[in-house]
Amino acid sequence: MTFSNGSLILVDYTAKIKDTGEVFETTNEVEAVKHGIAKEGVRLSPRLVSVDDNTYPVLKGFNEALTGMSVGDKITVEVPPEKGFGERNKNNVRMIPIRKLGDDADKVTVGDTVEVNNKKGIIRIIGSGRVQIDYNHKYAGKTIVYDINVLQSLESAHDKINAILTYRLGVNTDVAFDLSDKDVKVHIPSSLYRHDKLQYTKNFIQIDIFKFIPTLEKIIFIETFTNRNLTPKPDISSSVTSPGGMPGTDTSTSTNISNQNTTISNEKDDVYDGKDDTYDEEDDTYDEKDDVYEDNNTVDTGTNTNNNTSNDTK
Repeated sequence: MTFSNGSLILVDYTAKIKDTGEVFETTNEVEAVKHGIAKEGVRLSPRLVSVDDNTYPVLKGFNEALTGMSVGDKITVEVPPEKGFGERNKNNVRMIPIRKLGDDADKVTVGDTVEVNNKKGIIRIIGSGRVQIDYNHKYAGKTIVYDINVLQSLESAHDKINAILTYRLGVNTDVAFDLSDKDVKVHIPSSLYRHDKLQYTKNFIQIDIFKFIPTLEKIIFIETFTNRNLTPKPDISSSVTSPGGMPGTDTSTSTNISNQNTTISNEKDDVYDGKDDTYDEEDDTYDEKDDVYEDNNTVDTGTNTNNNTSNDTK
């Protein structure tokens, strides 16, 4: 069965430049190692795509190829510049005084990517106190060849939420969530607590979840902190005496039960209606930091309500 508009699917792909055969992007670990583009500490995973929809954008020619495909299909498609990274524009190549690069003026070399006036470009020429910067996309004017493998169509609420969280928070981050008929509780990893884009990303998450699972009424984000000033009491039950009076090992099954009275719930009235969302989506993928917390005391950092849910679903 082919996909309809807005279908959420997972795909594996490998992209290369047609003229040179250079592989520059892949979602497959084996292909990344094979072509020397694997990065240490970066975990690859299938790409989330919304068919004929720009929620999770891919190149136009890539998305068009998915329309007639089904789960299990494999295809090789050529994406021309007009449906890919665009044609090259000579007006996007500028010559500027090298001093405008500030502290980096003495460090840059040809081929480096720099940012000037909030625009990123590639250095093409350096000389006579000036530098030529190409603001065209690196692959502008190139035909891109994609090998695409459609792995899965996401149908259940659980699978959709898991894929959305992976996309928005980054594949290197494992995110736990509790799903019921009317709401979902998302446990934010402690490694992201200090990230300056966390609030923006939570907003995009709630927009996506309400869009693709419109029957949900609430999304609750939970962040958990521990009081490090408290000294833990020694656990005397972990040591038992074996026959003969020698210390032994307790082989019984131990179950940790949290005291619900120790949970601090600070539920804010953060209500989203999915309409006035004017954020510009840029880079919403996080790199994990070394922010280590032990999780005991819980803070509910906000309940987002789906105001688009009709009364029939409440």
